[in-house]
Amino acid sequence: MSQVSVHAPASTRLRGAALAAALLAALALPGTAAADTLTCKLKFSMSGWSVFYKTSSGSGTIHCSNGQSMSVKIRAKGGGLTVGKSRIDRGTGEFAGVRRISDVLGSYATAEAHAGAARSSKAQVMTKGEVSLALAGTGQGWDLGVAFGKFTISR
Repeated sequence: MSQVSVHAPASTRLRGAALAAALLAALALPGTAAADTLTCKLKFSMSGWSVFYKTSSGSGTIHCSNGQSMSVKIRAKGGGLTVGKSRIDRGTGEFAGVRRISDVLGSYATAEAHAGAARSSKAQVMTKGEVSLALAGTGQGWDLGVAFGKFTISR
């Protein structure tokens, strides 16, 4: 589980973040998805800060291939050697291992290394039991450090 932060033109950063998320998801997910799993996607925005302790919050919407959707709250908390302030707009996520929309709720384990200033792109893959989540997004802010924690999705 890692996070990528780079400084390049916006279209290049977004493509790079999406590619990194897809590659990380392929490495982190076991085999192919079973026929009875759903395809669920998250669209979100969040902002936060860190000084040894890292916290961010935001909101989003999850849409699944069976037509269900759910508005959600997002909170990320953790600690480590980290400092910064950031905002992600128009973030995206893709879930794997989902059998019903409620499977996406809960806390996902995270680990990240990050460094960035001004505009940056980020990609991260995290897991919660059988469910995995690959995130990608662009935003603004500055950050530096290594952090561990959890990413929680709730109603």
